[in-house]
Amino acid sequence: MRFHNDQQPTTDLTYADVFLVPVRSAVESRMDVSLTPGGGIGTTIPVVIANMTAVSGRRMAETVARRGGLAVFPQDIPPGAVADMTAAVKSAKTDLDTPITMRPTDTVTSALDLINKRAHGAVVVVDDDLRPVGIFTEADAVGVDRFNALETVMSTDPITLPDRLDSEGLFEALTKRRIHFAPVVDANGRLSGAVTEKSALRSALYTPALDTGGKLLVSAALGVNGDVAARARELRDLGVDVLVVDTAHGHQEKMLESLSLVRKAVQDLPLVAGNVVTAQGALDLIDRGADVVKVGVGPGAMCTTRMMTGVGRPQFSAVLECAEAARSRNKHVWADGGVKHPRDVALALAAGATSVMIGSWFAGTFESAGDAARDADGRLYKENYGMASARAVTSRNKQESAFERARKEMFQEGISTSRMYLDPASPSAEDILDRIVAGLRSACTYAGAADLEEFHQRAVVGIQSASGYAEGLPHPRSW
Repeated sequence: MRFHNDQQPTTDLTYADVFLVPVRSAVESRMDVSLTPGGGIGTTIPVVIANMTAVSGRRMAETVARRGGLAVFPQDIPPGAVADMTAAVKSAKTDLDTPITMRPTDTVTSALDLINKRAHGAVVVVDDDLRPVGIFTEADAVGVDRFNALETVMSTDPITLPDRLDSEGLFEALTKRRIHFAPVVDANGRLSGAVTEKSALRSALYTPALDTGGKLLVSAALGVNGDVAARARELRDLGVDVLVVDTAHGHQEKMLESLSLVRKAVQDLPLVAGNVVTAQGALDLIDRGADVVKVGVGPGAMCTTRMMTGVGRPQFSAVLECAEAARSRNKHVWADGGVKHPRDVALALAAGATSVMIGSWFAGTFESAGDAARDADGRLYKENYGMASARAVTSRNKQESAFERARKEMFQEGISTSRMYLDPASPSAEDILDRIVAGLRSACTYAGAADLEEFHQRAVVGIQSASGYAEGLPHPRSW
């Protein structure tokens, strides 16, 4: 990457402070661009979902890995839950959606509680042999007693599609029958998965992130306290593919000690560590065994660190410096936080990041870990909170005494509750991935790059004023 007209910044820069300059390009189509990140982790798009309790759970991990990304389970999830979540993701289909299933005798209320857990907007009602006998949608609940059994309100004799069809065949079958959703069944008529027109298209456009056994990738975080070596080995034995050693201030002795122990305990797993914002911080973590360094202090939407402490660094400059340091050791960085638009992802990759970690943007989706609720106007939302907030601190230290928990809550650096509204036009994590991937592919064509490494090498970045940034914002209404 170079700055336009060799202009050297005199201050640190955020994503809003910079822009990409179009250059002469020989890339004829955005579909010719490869978005596979470096580092050999196994992802096929450069998107990582942050280890936030309200964001990254089983459904998010499965959905994002199916489209080539990676989600990181939070460090405060109990081991038993991590085991269940990992097993569920590993058992999920790599090419079909996971359906919501219920029995005919289950109630409408129960179905409505589950229907917003997935983006396809339907519950598949199955018999004791897991054969589809009905479909339930929210439309079936209009004017109906909520305690009615599903068998009294569902659409019966659902159209099913055979699992032998490829993605193109599934799409054509849906469009031919003028339906947008269908259960997919095996040769015995038992439910195998679900498909929508969009998911069939996505299966043709994305390559799943898989482990060596052909199962979806899983990642999990651990902190720097306690027996970190034992915890790392436990996560590895549960089937976790990528470990993230995570603490707010990654450039500290406790992190360096813990990182060394984890590296010795699990020499065979990719290891991510952070967070830091300086070249020396990145190099110190790499020297202790990190394959990837997580960059970012304070840019996250739920983080109050900079306002509370004054500590942090504008994210674009932090990524640029840390990525250069990591590349000198043939290692990598993830840009963590500060992303609000696809352009920010492109700029982080132009600065040298291998992947970009995103949290709050994905909190307001069907697949995030929180439960959906409705406000007074009927709008769907989910609650999000920072991982250094009083709420997160309380959850993380619930085994300690009330006094000790209260003492730690005095030092919160995050928002404890925030409503993240689901966009009716794009309420799924996959909708956001589509936007990011589309933006990245186009950004690469503007830079004349056929892959992400070439994008970093060829990217030309300019510095702009606040009004320059505002000029690029769309205006959905007349001004």
